[in-house]
Amino acid sequence: MNNGFTATDVPDQTGRTILVTGANTGLGFETSKVLAERGARVLLACRSEEKARNAIAKIRVAAPDADLDFVPLDQADLASVRAASEQVRGEDRLDVLVNNAGIMMPPRELTVDGFESQFGVNHLGTFALTSLLLPKLAERSASRAVVTSSIAHRGAKIYFDDIDAEQSYKTQDRYGQSKLANLMFMYELDRRLRAAGSSTIAVGCHPGIADTELARHLPAVVRFAVPLFRPLFNSAAEGAWPTLMAATAPTVEGGAYLGPTKRNETAGPAGEARATATAKDDALAAGLWELSIEMTGIDPGI
Repeated sequence: MNNGFTATDVPDQTGRTILVTGANTGLGFETSKVLAERGARVLLACRSEEKARNAIAKIRVAAPDADLDFVPLDQADLASVRAASEQVRGEDRLDVLVNNAGIMMPPRELTVDGFESQFGVNHLGTFALTSLLLPKLAERSASRAVVTSSIAHRGAKIYFDDIDAEQSYKTQDRYGQSKLANLMFMYELDRRLRAAGSSTIAVGCHPGIADTELARHLPAVVRFAVPLFRPLFNSAAEGAWPTLMAATAPTVEGGAYLGPTKRNETAGPAGEARATATAKDDALAAGLWELSIEMTGIDPGI
């Protein structure tokens, strides 16, 4: 595997269709831009049509012939997830699903369906959308489902006995839980796809520490310090490199987990990343899988 992947390594994507969630800003926008520049048809799945249209206009400045479309998607609402999957199933093809959308450390809130918002949006929304689009991905050989985790999965746990944070809510712990869930889901999905003999693969990635809007809910003292440390961060464009590698690198195999390769996976070109033993725990992942089916009412069927 090429340990040192950047945007310049993304191969020609002509003829492929790629769905990117949370595509109007940050990592999702940068990922969409590069994919469009390489010739892919990119579906930008976003909550705000206005922000999505602005993103499409900005990408067209760099790539005037870009093939782009908007898919309304709010991962805090399973009805919206179902509607988005219906729209995408109407496409001629779907080669890659890039699960990028997420929220980070908001005050305790509930999704439309009553889930704690970070677990609901980051994991259950991703689980539901991926599950609903697996049949569409299966129509293309060598298709991919990409799931974005975070170095915040390190030291995290799944609160199986208080999944909706009714007993206690610490923003950082619940963010870590959601990102651990993303990685556990990726591994379990890949195991099941392999067992089913599918040519679709699941791939995980994380951006390291990237300079994006996700940080808006961080404590004021941390936000104040951000400009001081900004030179050490990945830019949003650099933070997108592991996502681009996961989505496009020919050498990537199912179950790979990719991230930045410098400064303890916080910055630099993309390559292999380290996952914790908890993230790779088959029994925990199977329990999370069953819980996710129970909570969403959506069964991937594999």
